[in-house]
Amino acid sequence: MKTETRREQFQPPSALGNILRKLHIDIPLFLTLVLASMVSFVVLYSAGSQDTGILIRQAARIGLAFALMTVLAHINPYQFKRYSALLFGLGIILLIAVLIMGQIGKGAQRWLDLGFFRFQPSEMIKITTPMMIAWYLAEHSLPPKWKQLSIAGILIIIPTLLIAKQPDLGTSLLVASSGAGVLFFAGLSWRFILAIIASLAALTPVVWHLMHDYQRGRVLTFLNPEADPMGRGYHIIQSKIAIGSGGIYGKGWLGSTQSELDFLPESSTDFIFAVFAEEFGLFGCLGLLILYLLIIGRCLYIASQAQDTYSRLLAGSLAFTFFVYVFVNIGMVIGILPVVGVPLPLISYGGTSIVTLLAGFGILMSIHTHRKLLPN
Repeated sequence: MKTETRREQFQPPSALGNILRKLHIDIPLFLTLVLASMVSFVVLYSAGSQDTGILIRQAARIGLAFALMTVLAHINPYQFKRYSALLFGLGIILLIAVLIMGQIGKGAQRWLDLGFFRFQPSEMIKITTPMMIAWYLAEHSLPPKWKQLSIAGILIIIPTLLIAKQPDLGTSLLVASSGAGVLFFAGLSWRFILAIIASLAALTPVVWHLMHDYQRGRVLTFLNPEADPMGRGYHIIQSKIAIGSGGIYGKGWLGSTQSELDFLPESSTDFIFAVFAEEFGLFGCLGLLILYLLIIGRCLYIASQAQDTYSRLLAGSLAFTFFVYVFVNIGMVIGILPVVGVPLPLISYGGTSIVTLLAGFGILMSIHTHRKLLPN
């Protein structure tokens, strides 16, 4: 009886833990993702002018994203590795199709309309690019040599340029970072990293020439937003005002005057962090950053526990991509990076980015929960 009692003490406090484990859900990661979704609802209600409709639409998209995450968590990582090249090739074909017959919206050609629904192939590429690079490098000895680096670089550059052509600078940056994350976790030496940075710096004039006028304008605005305070610099100036007015403790929930009075454009999407900072202040921002660090830390732990090279590289890249999401959005909102249209992950209003992010977390959960089932 005493032995049975001791065993019962180590059982989960409820059946929920057993259910999640049977669904191949990593409980620590799942709980932090649920908490982030709750924060999203709180901030969106305020940033969306207290419109319950936006919450309903966001709830539907988050529900779909969590369902997809659960499905992917069930799939053995060996299957992801097996079909990495096929999925990457399909993504490239769809990106080419976007340039040929894609729908144009807000000056960009990013969508494919299949009749019963439309989607952005670039979101798929955020996942398939690191899968492809991880699959390729896993077949060679690490750290990668110049030959492997050159081929991997080409595989990264192709989707990056196709997405930049749409144009979508923000997504192309995320795709490039997802591929670069794989190279970094493959043991890329600092000599290679410095050589890549030097090469990119040398290509700056070429990149500047290839950029669209509005993209050049964003860079110039980043350097001096006060030069055009009522034009291109308006977004970032109003964002800084909102963040600064929040102070240490914030104005309280629903107290964002910048959002409520429509001074802050895109308050529910790209600039939602400014609304959050105005309402919850420095302490609230620190709490949100801690939540993000918990998610990233758990992802890196999963990567460290992976049982094969492919899974380790892919998991590390997905964690790195999530970090880039957070860094770029907050960086552009507070004015240390140019505005590139990257949403605040798990918080901003929108469907495609949330689905993509949770799909990545589903793959991470698959890697962790199947680690004893992986083939030799």
